[in-house]
Amino acid sequence: KVLHMHLNLHCIKPIYIFPSVLKGEQYGDEFGKVSIIRKVPVLKDGDFILRETVYFSIAILQYLAAKHHTPDHWYPAELQKRVRVDKFLSWQHTSIRTHGSKVFWFRGVLPAVTGAPVPKEKMDAAVKDLKVSLKTFEDKFLQSRPFIIGDKISVADLVAIVEMMQPVGTGLDVFQGRPVLSAWRDRVKKEIGVEVFDEAHKVIMNVDTLPQTFENKGLPEFLKLRIQKMFN
Repeated sequence: KVLHMHLNLHCIKPIYIFPSVLKGEQYGDEFGKVSIIRKVPVLKDGDFILRETVYFSIAILQYLAAKHHTPDHWYPAELQKRVRVDKFLSWQHTSIRTHGSKVFWFRGVLPAVTGAPVPKEKMDAAVKDLKVSLKTFEDKFLQSRPFIIGDKISVADLVAIVEMMQPVGTGLDVFQGRPVLSAWRDRVKKEIGVEVFDEAHKVIMNVDTLPQTFENKGLPEFLKLRIQKMFN
């Protein structure tokens, strides 16, 4: 999602190859030729392939910003501004991304797979963790600034918004009752453009179609394994 927005904003024309994650196509032999560990996304630029990293999207964002000389505010050259971007990118992996993804799975994916809601105590704990991360984001990273690093948007804002939209896609509006966060979201959406923003989040905003997808195509093996890990 974040790469989709970044590429469209800067008119970078990649050749997309979309393995169907829901079908588990990233685990097939064809995609394995590009990514040994079968993770998405992967960047192939000529003979250079960026893969086998822990946080693919972030590394690809930084690579694209440098190669295509995007406007400086996206990933600033000035050291103190850049370190504020990097600080957020380092923090979000184990906080807002982890907690937003868990809520997305608990509210959207798992009920579609199992036909039953996630146990209340697990759901409550996941939502509580997410709320803590959102408060930390507001208090420590956004504060009173229009965007994370100041008056202009950066890749940090792109990464933040896509993680927050995951629970929104399941019907949990994380912006409700948070005027500072809501105003920031509106500014980000305006900078990105409504069309690009909505296109990037189209899949997660249609998570309610998953039950029909699984009914028609069956449950991928990798999803079964992931569910077992979550509850064991």
